[in-house]
Amino acid sequence: MKVINETLLNETTERAKQSPRLRMNYNFHERLDDPVNRLLNALEPGTYLRPHRHLNPEKDEIFLLLRGRVAVFLFDNEGKITETQILDPKEGVYGAEIKAGTWHGLLVLESGSVIYEIKEGPFAPLAPENFAPWSPAPEDTEGVEKYMKRLGKEA
Repeated sequence: MKVINETLLNETTERAKQSPRLRMNYNFHERLDDPVNRLLNALEPGTYLRPHRHLNPEKDEIFLLLRGRVAVFLFDNEGKITETQILDPKEGVYGAEIKAGTWHGLLVLESGSVIYEIKEGPFAPLAPENFAPWSPAPEDTEGVEKYMKRLGKEA
């Protein structure tokens, strides 16, 4: 039995805090080519999750916030925010399901945030066309900082 408990959340969060990207996965699936990928994703404020979509291959994405506070954004093809939802288990808002091909992104609002994510396998790194062309690339640190501040005002 694989158990999700406070110790596992804390250990994964500590690894996220040590990571230059301020996030860390803990995979429950044993192989990347498993038909269903299941993982914890510990996220710290300041991590940049570039807006993206899961198209080619088409994959729905489902995640539950186990602790913390995260803003989820949906975008149109030009990058305009079409929907915002704050996930906060303390407020009774636990997760989201994002349909394949929908531009989306997250902004972490609280340290110690951990989501449980479920996606159809096998794992495939996102192809360049699945990253939003209207969003800054991760290496554009100044652009990323401005973009995340803008999202923070919308959260």
